[in-house]
Amino acid sequence: MAQKKLVIKATAGADAPERCSQAFTVAAVAVASGVEVSLWLTGESTWFALPGRAAEFELPHAAPLPDLIEGITAGGGTVTVCTQCAARRGIEEKDLIEGARIAGAQVFVSETMADGAQALVY
Repeated sequence: MAQKKLVIKATAGADAPERCSQAFTVAAVAVASGVEVSLWLTGESTWFALPGRAAEFELPHAAPLPDLIEGITAGGGTVTVCTQCAARRGIEEKDLIEGARIAGAQVFVSETMADGAQALVY
């Protein structure tokens, strides 16, 4: 049986805080549960791949985004910023938090179509 992989796309940031928080929370819980996780940041969530930006996010009764991101990356999960989203915001690979990368639709499609992959979009 193939290892299951969870590909999560976060499409919202501070503009839709509950949806944003859900994506990061599910990703962190999945990593902690031993699931291979790839978290994609698109739209306004792209900003959270920059140092210090996740600390600015606040949502009552939710885990702090910096803690969730740390749990994802420390547990072997990947964080990817959408190429077009980064370009529209003037973000370059050198600007990202440690362990994050920039990649495009071809990589996203490849990850979501892999055997054993499950994709969630928030």
